Formats: sequence, C-alpha cells, structure tokens
Amino acid sequence: MTFIEEINRRRTFGIISHPDAGKTTLTEKLLLFGGAIQEAGAVKNNKIKKSATSDFMEIEKQRGISVATSVLAFDYKNYKINILDTPGHKDFAEDTFRTLTAVDSVIVVVDVAKGVEEQTEKLVEVCRMRNIPMIVFINKLDREGKDAFDLLDEIEQKLGLTVCPLSFPIGMGWEFKGIYNIWEKNINLFSGDSRKNIEDTVEISDLNSGEIDRLVGNKAADKLREELELVEGIYPEFDKEAYLKSELQPVFFGSALNNFGVRELLDCFVEIAPKPKPKYSEERLVEPQENKFTGFVFKIHANMDPNHRDRLAFIKIVSGKFERNTPYLHVRHNKKFKFSSPNAFFAEKKEIVDVSYPGDIVGLHDTGNFKIGDTLTEGEVIHYKGIPSFSPEHFRYINNADPMKAKQLYKGIDQLMDEGVAQLFTLELNGRKVIGTVGALQYEVIQYRLEHEYGAKCSYENLSVHKACWVEPEDEKNEEFKEFLRVKQRFLAKDKQDQLVFFADSPFSLQMTQQKYPSIKFHMTSEF
Repeated sequence: MTFIEEINRRRTFGIISHPDAGKTTLTEKLLLFGGAIQEAGAVKNNKIKKSATSDFMEIEKQRGISVATSVLAFDYKNYKINILDTPGHKDFAEDTFRTLTAVDSVIVVVDVAKGVEEQTEKLVEVCRMRNIPMIVFINKLDREGKDAFDLLDEIEQKLGLTVCPLSFPIGMGWEFKGIYNIWEKNINLFSGDSRKNIEDTVEISDLNSGEIDRLVGNKAADKLREELELVEGIYPEFDKEAYLKSELQPVFFGSALNNFGVRELLDCFVEIAPKPKPKYSEERLVEPQENKFTGFVFKIHANMDPNHRDRLAFIKIVSGKFERNTPYLHVRHNKKFKFSSPNAFFAEKKEIVDVSYPGDIVGLHDTGNFKIGDTLTEGEVIHYKGIPSFSPEHFRYINNADPMKAKQLYKGIDQLMDEGVAQLFTLELNGRKVIGTVGALQYEVIQYRLEHEYGAKCSYENLSVHKACWVEPEDEKNEEFKEFLRVKQRFLAKDKQDQLVFFADSPFSLQMTQQKYPSIKFHMTSEF
C-alpha cells in the first residue's frame, strides 16, 4: 500500500461524554465489531470480576471509572482505526482536554434518560473551539428515557450543534422495537425478550410498504412513518462537507450494552470521518502527506507495566513515516534520539511496530526526556502548540508520611507530574511542595499510585488558594516587578518548568494585584 493510501485509511478519534453515559462500553463494542476482542468485559458486572478492556489501571478496575485516556487500535473493513477512550469524570478533564489535541474527530455519547449533562457541555465547547467534527451517539435506548425529538432539541440548544439524525428509534424502553437506519435505509429489529441479540437487518426501500407493519406492528409502524416525515421536514439533509467543517453533526441512536446501533455508527463513521488532518505549528502549517516525519507528545503514562517501572510517551504522528531505530530530533533538547521498540496499543497490550503513519499513536519508552507538548522531527525545528496546562482549582501541601521512603516519594511525584495528572509547585519562601489539581479525586489517585506503584506514602494539608496564575513581567529589571517579588513573596512559587506562579487567595486579591502591577501579565494557562 502506498504512503498516501495508508494515510487515507486512518481514522483517529476520541470518545467523550459525561461519566456513566456508556463511553467505555461503546469503546468495547467497537472493538468487538472490529474483531479486536472476542468478549467484552462487562464493565459494571463485578461478580465476574471482568473490567473493561480500556480500563487497565488497578484503581480504574476497582472504581469502575476511567481515570486516564487509553489508546486502542484495530482494523475494520480496510480502515485502520485509532480510538482514544477518555475519562468522563470532571476531575480528570485535563487529560481529556489534552487528548482532544491528538484526535481528528470525536464521538459524543449522550444518555437517553439524562440527556445533555454538564461535563458533555464543557467538552463539546472545547471541540467547537477547535472545529473538531462530531458525531452524536444517543445511548441506552433499551431503558426508559426522553422522547427522541426532545433529546435532539436539547442537543441543539445546550450544545449549540446543528443535528442531522442518520438513524431513528422505533419505540423506547419496554416498547423498543429496533432502529430505522436512515443512512442505509434498513431496519434493525430488537429480538424477543432476551434483548441481547440483533435479530435481523431488513432492507426497506419503501416506507409505505406493508413490510414494516408486519415487522413492528401497525401502531409502531404508523408512528415511525410520522416521525420520519417530521425528521425530513425539520432537520437538514446530511452534507459531508458541512460535517467535516464541524457545521453539522450526524446523530445515531442505539444501546451499546446490547450491541445495538453500534455497527451502523461504525459503518457510517469510517465512510464519513476525516482522514488525518494538517496541524498548525508555531512556524507553519504541517500537512500529513509531507515526507519528513513530525509528531508531538500529548500524554505521558508512568508504570504501564508496574513490574518494569516503565514510562511511555504517547506521540501523535502528524506527517511522514515514523520508523523504528531511526534517529529523530527532540526539538526542546536539540538532541537526537533513536527508538528501538516503539509500541502500538491495544489498551495495556502493546506490540512493537516498525513503521507508523500520520494519524497513528505510538508509545515510546521514556527515561524522563519527554514532557507533554514536546515535538519530534527529522531535523526541522518546529513547535506544535495548543497543549496547555490549566490553572488548577484545588491545592494541597504534600507531606512525606514515611521518612524512610523519601527517595521513592520524590521519584513518584516527579514521574506522576510529568503525566500531567496534576501540577507540582514549590513555594519560594520555604521550599514546601504544593500539588494543584483540576479535581479533588486526583489526590486519591495520586496517593493510591504512590503507594502501589512506588511504595511511598504521603499525606495532604489543605492550602487555601483561589487560582494559580503564571506570571509574565514586561521587564524583569523594572522596579514594579522587583516590588511585586518582595511584597508577594509568600504567595510565589515555581512550577516544574521553573516558571514563576502567583497564588491568589481570593478573586479580590487577584484583581487588586492586577491593578497594582499593570505591567505584569497573569495567565490562567501555562502556554503563553
């Protein structure tokens, strides 16, 4: 297969939603259809002690939630599909925001009963800012839920999307009979009582034929005809160009747990979803078809295999071919590195790959050379942008609870902070370490991982900080900046990259500081 053909068959996308909308279950079923796994881990069923394929950290299996983005790759109908299953829980949103820099499109999962929830709104907002094409999957149709039209209205109003249904449910909850696939003009029937299998897919060329009445009963058939007439009248026709420009969002209905509507979603997705797209760097726009390799680190994961203490840097390939054992330039260090065992992923299972193409995600074993946002190239100096650290919302002092394990604690914190799960600040006044996170649940995850992966114990003390702002002085030598350093000394810290950070203890004190020192800029993200 030629280089261009390899690029055209790649589809790299993320799955996003509020917790519990069924994101991880949908990921499992997509893998099942792709033949990548033989049997899905029942995510919720603790009796069987199986956990979802994409949740591989010990704490994820215990809690039944995803706390880190996992990468899964498989082949389907001559397409190479890369899925990034992201955490839905708001306490892990930063991982999800960063992952969105590495995807070409997104599937948004909405729960039929709960409709659009808060976290979904935030994530869709990020996708809209970046013009990422989105497909909406309305899940859990085998349960009682909101009316299909009400849901479509809610998605349009709350998320600001222009929807275009490509499938439509026949009934819902106990009356759920199946799905009419507008995209392929056929009906999928939900079978008998077991509700576990798809009985038949029946081609329907004419909606007025008696065939539909025979399949789902007269009442349901009449209602379906009415609803489809409404759909045609109200919603725009599907237009692939508008979808790719993020101006139109196709909607599918289904039940991921029962494998229902998932194949339809996947078949349509591989046809319409974008192939790897160009990406802006600070210097220029980089096209995927360029011959020279470039890529960037969007995630770092320590201890993928606790027995080996390995750290993996996840690289999204933007252009050219990434080849094993070839020296590539690490732009920030201005040094060349060679990688003898680059990995492709299937959750925690890894395979060594010789060649990877644009759109692929490759894991590189890392001894501490990489940080999030680093660029690798064949020699050109470019910097990919848009992978910020956000100002944390929770702050705590971290203390060593076992003096004999100080070294392990220091190493553990150092590695976990490189993953971007939280941020480490060192106070200028007394050198105490402060951990800042987007969500409080992160502290539990850090404590758990320090103990189980590094053998170190820590305790926390609350610190009352409203916001951490990165400080950018106009001129480091001017009197105003020197006065700021002197007066605010006890509120100043350095982050892991040695950038100066100001801890504001309330919105009022931040406002006063900004007014008093107009020549200093205070940033809410670290990328300025």
